[in-house]
Amino acid sequence: MAFMFEKLEVYQKAVSFAAEIAAMTEDFPRGYGFLVDQVNRAALSIATNIAEGNGRFTKADRKHFFTIARGSVQECVPLLEVACRRGLVGEARQTTLRNELETMAKMLSGLINGLDKRRT
Repeated sequence: MAFMFEKLEVYQKAVSFAAEIAAMTEDFPRGYGFLVDQVNRAALSIATNIAEGNGRFTKADRKHFFTIARGSVQECVPLLEVACRRGLVGEARQTTLRNELETMAKMLSGLINGLDKRRT
C-alpha cells in the first residue's frame, strides 16, 4: 500500500461498501437512475473524502474532509430506505448495509475526535 490512508480500516470498509453498492444497483430497473446515481455517489464519497482528507496538511482540512465523509455515510441511510420501500433492496440486505454504515460513522467520529485531541 503506497498511501497512508489505505491502511485505515475505515477507508477499506468504505471502498468495499462503495463496490457493494455499485454491484447492487446494477440490477435496479430502468426508471431508477436518479437513485442509482445518488446512492453510488454518496457511497463513493465516503472513501474519496477519507483519502482526500488524509492528504491534507492541516488538522482543520483533514477534519473537514472526514466530516464530509461522515455526512456521506448519513446520506446513504435514506437512500437505502427508499430503495427498500420501493422493493429494490430486501430488508435483510438493507439492515446489513445500515450496520456497515453505522460502523463507518463510528470510526469516522473516532478519527475526527482523535484529530481534536492532537496538539499538532
